[in-house]
Amino acid sequence: MDDSSREHETTGDGGAGRRRGLERRQVLKTTAGGAVGLSLAGCLDTYGAIIGDDDTEPITVGVLAPGPDSDTTGQSNVRGAQIAVDELNDDGGILGREVELAVGDSNRSAREGSREYQRLVLEEGADVTVGVATSEVLEGILDDVAEQETIHLTAGAVTMTPSELIGEQYDEYKYHFRVGPLNGHDLAAHQLDFLDAMGGELGWESFAVLVEDYIWTESLWDVYEDELSGDVTFWEQYPPATDDFTDIYDEIATTDADAVLEAVAHTGATSLVDWNRTQQPFAFGGVHMPMQSPLYYDQVGGDCEYAVGYTNVTPTSDHTEKTQPFIQEYQDRYDGNSPVYTGYSSYDAVHVFAQAAEAAGTLDSDELVSTLEDISVTGTTGTIEFYGADHEFAHDVVYGEDNVNPVYFQWVEDENGDGVQNVIWPDEQAESDYVEPDWI
Repeated sequence: MDDSSREHETTGDGGAGRRRGLERRQVLKTTAGGAVGLSLAGCLDTYGAIIGDDDTEPITVGVLAPGPDSDTTGQSNVRGAQIAVDELNDDGGILGREVELAVGDSNRSAREGSREYQRLVLEEGADVTVGVATSEVLEGILDDVAEQETIHLTAGAVTMTPSELIGEQYDEYKYHFRVGPLNGHDLAAHQLDFLDAMGGELGWESFAVLVEDYIWTESLWDVYEDELSGDVTFWEQYPPATDDFTDIYDEIATTDADAVLEAVAHTGATSLVDWNRTQQPFAFGGVHMPMQSPLYYDQVGGDCEYAVGYTNVTPTSDHTEKTQPFIQEYQDRYDGNSPVYTGYSSYDAVHVFAQAAEAAGTLDSDELVSTLEDISVTGTTGTIEFYGADHEFAHDVVYGEDNVNPVYFQWVEDENGDGVQNVIWPDEQAESDYVEPDWI
């Protein structure tokens, strides 16, 4: 389980002194080794040679990810960012400077995420940070981001806290932007848009709402309560320790619900497998983070067949001219594997930062904030723009048909017996019709 505590250690270095602090460490490291001394007579040329020239040093992108060597979401965070960095370097870098990647492992812990964030900025000299796949970790670094005054581009977490803080204390928290996925409110709104468009065709007129009780689902639950139309026969926010859904599903079955709508991440495998193996008399759909992985069918032995889920992009969907080239490059590099949602957002985040820096002509964070607030970038997930500073979702990626508009897909088995994610909505992306489970 993620550490949801927002208490964390901080250093005494403020954001304005971040680069100066790094330079001072470089000076101390050199003088302590005895290789070079700063004479009492003083020599600015010598000092400049020791600390280096900011205009020629590489620009460092810090990636904060869970288990980048083993966790699927963390791997995609790093791999997506690395592909973007390589593309930038092939095209002259950023502001004429080479771009390098530094990686930190949050270990899905708020405390560890805070420590690794500080290491990336204060020791690795990150000029920007991207990533963070879990809401607990993102909430745990927000004060650090404010203190260091360094742009952070979220690629993975959906908690609404960043935009709330920007609205309350803009000058302190303005350095946060969310490139993807949609924030929690828009995630739920997108789900309701799907139901409005497809509910009748799917035969889903009555619903059971089942949501895991984590930070990231709070805003989704609020939207469901306020805006979900139709006959809702069952409501439950279940505790994180739940490891058997049989009794819950048996109770839902007595309500004659057409479908269970879920919002799950940490407990997703058990909730889905229990539905499939017990062949419950209702459909399964919603925001199911593990099911987004293109490898998920094999990982659960086919027990996700017929389930419907949300994702930014599938391996076969085509949102912009950037989508399929990125997927192909990812597959070519990583043994045919496709990215999960964090890979697309991390890739897009690095390119968004690069375009902002080029447009502003500087790495100054305050100037970059102003540029990012007005930027429009064609990414792999759509046209990336951010809600304005006065919007209730300040600095979150804009949801809509002309911006980022995710898809709903269904896991089905193809003619070769392989599991595939077939997009069923929106219509312009649809690859097939919905297939009802054969036991219903």
